[in-house]
Amino acid sequence: MATLADVLDPTGLSAVRVASSSLAPRRADLAGARIGLLENTKHNAALLLDEIAGHLERDRGATTVLRRTKTAFALPMPAELLEELTRECDVVLVGVGDCGSCSASAVADGIALERAGVPTAVICSDAFTATASGMAEVQGDPDYAYLTTPHPVAILTPDAVAERAAGLVPEVLATVTAATTTAGTTAQERAS
Repeated sequence: MATLADVLDPTGLSAVRVASSSLAPRRADLAGARIGLLENTKHNAALLLDEIAGHLERDRGATTVLRRTKTAFALPMPAELLEELTRECDVVLVGVGDCGSCSASAVADGIALERAGVPTAVICSDAFTATASGMAEVQGDPDYAYLTTPHPVAILTPDAVAERAAGLVPEVLATVTAATTTAGTTAQERAS
């Protein structure tokens, strides 16, 4: 028989918390790194991730090895997909959180990948930071650092997506490597 103590609070405000995760170890740079792209079927998500990956390949010596599409954008990725990305990739880019449920799901995926040892850059549109941050808190990692881009992403032209991707590259690099940001901190230091 269920008691009141057995009921989960859907707001994430329950007293029971999952222990905060630590970030996966970071590489000094992306030379030779195997990049995975996890897009969520939102319009322009695949294009934005491909554009960012192209910059990482041309400018940083990375190689894109996996492109996967998560068919249920509002749900966490299946265990088999997490296993594949963890096994085959050194770094994963996740996106684009361009609505409430997909932003929350993207953050949950990023945290799962980090906990599995894969540095991850999650990209959400800035209109959905409440749901993205709410999911990070529910996952026990309230300070999880995801990246934001102006909303909306779905209506952008290919040229605008390319411009947006170029602007995100420095933040992606600062998130998935041990490189310092303009503030002089690494991703691991920002999360502590």
